[in-house]
Amino acid sequence: MIRKEMIAMLLAGGQGSRLGILTADMAKPAVSYGGKYRIIDFPLSNCINSGVDTVGVLTQYQPLALNTHIGIGIPWDLDRNIGGVSILPPYEKSDNAEWYTGTANAIYQNLRYMETYNPEYVLILGGDHIYKMDYEMLLDFHKSNNADITLATYPVSWEEASRFGLVITDENKQVIDFEEKPPKPRSNLASMGIYIFTWKVLRDALIELSEQPGCDFGKHIIPYCHKNGARIFAYEYNGYWKDVGTLAAYWESNMELIDLVPEFNLYEEFWRIYTKSTEIPPQYIASSGVVSRSIVGEGCEIYGEVYNSVISPGVIIEEGAVISDSIIMNKCYIGRNSKLYKVIMAENAHVGNNCELGVGEEKENKSHPNIYCNGLVTLGEGTVIPDNVRIGKNTVISGTTTPEDYANNWLDGGECLIKGGVNR
Repeated sequence: MIRKEMIAMLLAGGQGSRLGILTADMAKPAVSYGGKYRIIDFPLSNCINSGVDTVGVLTQYQPLALNTHIGIGIPWDLDRNIGGVSILPPYEKSDNAEWYTGTANAIYQNLRYMETYNPEYVLILGGDHIYKMDYEMLLDFHKSNNADITLATYPVSWEEASRFGLVITDENKQVIDFEEKPPKPRSNLASMGIYIFTWKVLRDALIELSEQPGCDFGKHIIPYCHKNGARIFAYEYNGYWKDVGTLAAYWESNMELIDLVPEFNLYEEFWRIYTKSTEIPPQYIASSGVVSRSIVGEGCEIYGEVYNSVISPGVIIEEGAVISDSIIMNKCYIGRNSKLYKVIMAENAHVGNNCELGVGEEKENKSHPNIYCNGLVTLGEGTVIPDNVRIGKNTVISGTTTPEDYANNWLDGGECLIKGGVNR
């Protein structure tokens, strides 16, 4: 029988609804990040850098872009005869067919996959955070404490602690209690949604709670194990960790990459972030082009000006255009003399000539104020903006729009212009 000391199960089926139009047609882990990567590259790279060579990726919502990106795992050296990376979507069984209904339910439906490797330990990961972590250190901590479950935790500020699921530990880091978004927190150690389980403990709990609707690790599995005397410990992680689950956090995290001394360094040789790369030409910056404090991907053509921005591969920015504090994803086009301020532009979007995006008075978004905020303008994948249009702040545009969609060539701040049936 094949035996692996530890395998990883990476939960990558989330919808990511707080990213609005960016996840209308793709799962959150497939969203572009940092001018070169996709969000899922970070946990996958952590796995291979930590010596974890068997990874099951659980997909569900809009998986096409994610599946295409992962392929057979070559960029992460996960194309193995034994182990490697496996895509694990929901599937029809002989007795039933059901979607994944919770994080633990998704793992339960793949018990057979895990049993194939008969692991000693199972590492549970989310596919939607930006961080670098050596999972081998996490495993060593788990072993040294003879733990049944180890939770990776992150110390947050006391002011923000009430926003998180928190763990309370004794002086030996053993978990004695849990708090879910308490108004008066007793701890500032937030659960990162990263767990190591001793295999037998995980398997028994999953089987015992298999009938629990929407079975979830934080709500059901871990409290059940705690109640039944499992040894649960909290590993404190103090590196960079960012949940990019909202547009504001996503924009902020990308902007942090271009700080003079970035807190999160993408260029460290000893802990590389791997990704699928296409064979495209190097970037070209024309004599009229200006690039300052920005990341610019391969295959870009810069004839205009770029400031404090993250530009993904294959983008064309025409002469006279000015891009500031923006995230421009793969193969976008910005026309002549257009001005973009705090814009998130999804893949293959097109802005015409003489446009201004992110201008005027800031107004609350009328439909989704908690998603489209912080003065951002968000363009969905494949969106087309015609020439001579001005667009206000906290707006979202998706689809092929025409001059008739803009009264007096203007879209007021806080408006949503969605064409083609997408409701995000």
